[in-house]
Parts: sequence; C-alpha cells; structure tokens
Amino acid sequence: MAPKVLISDALSPAAVQIFKDRGVEVDFQPNLGKDKDKLAEIIGNYDGLAIRSNTKVTAKMLEKANKLKVIGRAGIGVDNVDIPAATAKGVIVMNTPFGNSITTAEHAITMMLALAREIPAADTSTQAGKWEKNRFMGIEITGKTLGVIGCGNIGSIVVDRAQGLKMKVIAYDPFLSPERAVDLGVEKVELAELIKRADFITLHTPLTDKTKNIIDAAAIAKMKKGVRIINCARGGLVDEQTLADALKSGHVAGAAFDVFVEEPASSNVLFGLPNFIATPHLGASTTEAQENVALQVAEQMSDYLMSGAISNAINFPSITAEEAPKLTPYIALAEKLGSFAGQLTDSGVTKVQFCYQGQVAQMKTKALTSAALAGMLKPMLGQVNVVSAPIIAKERGIVIEEMTREGAGDYENLITITVTTEKQTRHVSGTVFADGRPRIVNIKGIRMDAEFAPSMIYITNKDKPGFIGTFSGTLGEAGINIATFHVGREAPGGSAVALIEIDGDLPAEVLKKVQALPQVQQAKPLKF
Repeated sequence: MAPKVLISDALSPAAVQIFKDRGVEVDFQPNLGKDKDKLAEIIGNYDGLAIRSNTKVTAKMLEKANKLKVIGRAGIGVDNVDIPAATAKGVIVMNTPFGNSITTAEHAITMMLALAREIPAADTSTQAGKWEKNRFMGIEITGKTLGVIGCGNIGSIVVDRAQGLKMKVIAYDPFLSPERAVDLGVEKVELAELIKRADFITLHTPLTDKTKNIIDAAAIAKMKKGVRIINCARGGLVDEQTLADALKSGHVAGAAFDVFVEEPASSNVLFGLPNFIATPHLGASTTEAQENVALQVAEQMSDYLMSGAISNAINFPSITAEEAPKLTPYIALAEKLGSFAGQLTDSGVTKVQFCYQGQVAQMKTKALTSAALAGMLKPMLGQVNVVSAPIIAKERGIVIEEMTREGAGDYENLITITVTTEKQTRHVSGTVFADGRPRIVNIKGIRMDAEFAPSMIYITNKDKPGFIGTFSGTLGEAGINIATFHVGREAPGGSAVALIEIDGDLPAEVLKKVQALPQVQQAKPLKF
C-alpha cells in the first residue's frame, strides 16, 4: 500500500505533483491547519504530514498520530512542532533550512533602505495630498557602518549586499572564524564594539537563552544617537519596551521589525510610533522562496517514505535504517561530547578535530561528526540539526578534520573531540560501555569516568585538601543535592577537574559562591 501524506497548509501544485510522481498518495487540505480539532481527528490515517506555519503539531495531536512517520516543514522554523513529543513518538521532523535565505536577507536590506529614507511615512503623507518634501529628510547609507549580529547563511548574504551598497560592514558572531571573516570581507568585532560603532544594526541569529534580549537597555544606551535597528530574524532578540522608549526619546532614530515576541501581533508597544516600520513576518514570503521550500520538503518526505533516506532532519541523523541500531549510542555520545565542548566555548572556533578509535572507527563517522557539531553549535545557535551543522560550521570558516585509528588503547572504542578557538585548545574523550550509556573518560588529558546527566557542574581547580568538602558544603547550604561526584587530576597538587551531577538547576547566586571558592579556577553549569 502506498504511503499517504496529508498537506494541511498551502503548498504549490508542483510540490503536490512531486509526491504523486514518486508513488505517494496525497490528501491536499490547505486550510486544515487552522482547525486543530479536525486535524487531530484524522491525523491517524496518514504516514506523513506536510505543513507550513499555520498548522500547530502538539503533543496532544501526536497522541492520535499512530501511523505518522514524518513531519515536513516547508521553511526553517519548527516552533509550531512539539519536537520532543514527535521524537518520543518516533516521528522524524524535517525542515528546509536554506530555501529562503536570499529572500530573508533581501527583506532586511529593504527594511534598512526604507528606514534610511522614511519611505512608509513619506508614502502615507504623499497619498494624503500633503506633499511634505522638507519633512522627510533621510540619510544616505553609502559609507555608513552596518553592524551584523549573526553571520551565518542569511547574515553573510546581508554582508554581501551591504558591501555592494558601499557600506562599511562589521560583524559579531562567536562562531565566525577570522579566516571566514577575511573571505567575507567583513571586520569581525566583539558585540560591545559593534554596538558602539554601528550606524545601522541588523540581527540574523536564532533566539536562544544567550541571544534573548541581546539588544537590551544597557546595549541601547551604548549605541550612537541616531542608530537604526532592523530585526528580520526572531522576535525576542530585542527588548521591545526598551526600544519603544528609545524611539520616543530619539536616541534610536528608527527601527524596522518583521518579527515580534508575540505573533500574530495584533498589538505591540512599538506600533504607532512614527519612526517604526513593521511587516507581518514576511522575511521568507516571496514567490521564489515559497516555491523552493515547498518542492524541497516534498522531495525529502518522498525520499524518506519510499526509501528510508533522511535529510534535513531536526531530531535524527541522516543514516540508513540498517545503520541506525548500531550507530544510535555513538551518536548520543558524539552529540554530548560536542555539547560539552560547545558549552565551554566562549570565543570563535577555528578548527574541530574528531578522532575515532577502535570499533567506532569502522562506523559511519560522518554521521557522528554531524551529531557532535550539532551538539557543539546548539548552545549558541539554537536551531541546529545533524544535517545543517556541517554546513553552518563551514559557513563560519570552521575547519573540520576527521581521523580514524584501529586501536583505542584501554577502550574498545573511543571518540576524541579537539576544539581550537582563538584563545585555546580543549579536548574531551568519551566511550560507550556494554551498558550502552555514553561516558566522558578524559578531559584535557585528565582521566575520569563520568556519565552524562541532565544538570551538571564542571569545575577546574587546584588539587588541594578540603576542596570537595568546601564545595559540597556550599551546595548543601543552598539546598542543592549532589547526585554524583567525579574527579580527576594531572598529578598530586596539580590541576584537577570535577564533573558533578546535581538535582535541578544551579542558581546564579550559588554559581558565584562556587566560583569564589579559593581552589576554584573555573566553574560552569552544563545541561545535557
């Protein structure tokens, strides 16, 4: 029996035809995404679900999706899909991460030009018959400094277009290597310098814990008077109330947003301000972009349903069905080792080396490398999957090296990740024992044996008596329970490391107390 796909949002006829040409039965109901009750009622009849942004795939709906194997999102954002629930259900979630990059970049440039010449307000005034020629005294963009926050796929296209307009471009991106910056012809700077120097600021970064309100009151206070801000990336990157106050005071001359904290945005503190321009999340909305992502998602879903091939998956690596059982524990190990390295990385990554030793060296190491890169990049970039991670790393000029060795020393298999940044080199090794659970067995040349846990603390300290007791007492006073405590050292009295599993999160005030302990050199909370 042919697999059956439900299309619950608008998709082009060409995409529908791709499904049919490849032997997939299609039920095209483009308005169904707005009726969540009806969708939940019939979802159990389908093997695949193709969506855009109108359809909300919730855990409750997935409970009834007993046949569903794949969800395909025509576009990059998957905020409307409950990824953990889909994963638990065994449903592959795919997106099309690069089909609308040019369109989004062009929208940001358009918004910048509209701000510079006050186009929307001038249009309204002129069509009202006022002819206020002297009122709309715009500015040239030639020679102005554009600050680009986030220099990945979309950001790098913005850089190219802005350079064509003869702007001076500076960029902040912790994952942008100096070599890649040279290739782009952009000056790489720290965020504080970008904020201080830029005449225009445009954001092209995902919304993560680290980037939420990256433009806040403190940042705006340090900007040039008359700065203009463009956000076509994600709502929540800019503190909207603070920006509204700055627009009213004139410190910020103008702002143009395509995205908002709450969408659809029927009201907002920014609406109605004369120096603010708004569009309803149009970044990806061109005929070409919508066609590209529709065709891409149809091809990806058809490939998976008909042959098992997986591409651009959010929640599973691109491996065959035959390889999956053997690779699964090593993919988990690689992703967690990468996450460990990524959570400890604060400066631009220039090179990442992967060494596979023993049995794991005979496996599909490309999938393992992709998983490790996804783990490493995700703490900063948010929406990274095992398929897009190598491309994103390449865009940032990160050199990727793989090595395989037959022997693994004391272990049957060993994965070592070495991350080189502008400031230092750090390596971490891990293995999978017979129980199938991944472990860290070496950090910076120091041996240890620690399982990964949801909430951990990483400590580097001087190996002196009393550290463990003092540290444990500090957490005990704060009511934080220690589940496991793993330590290792170079030599007696030398450098030592510790990985501590705790119950719950580590409050910021407790972290400061730990960092202030005499023996502690570094303390960092980790999430896995």
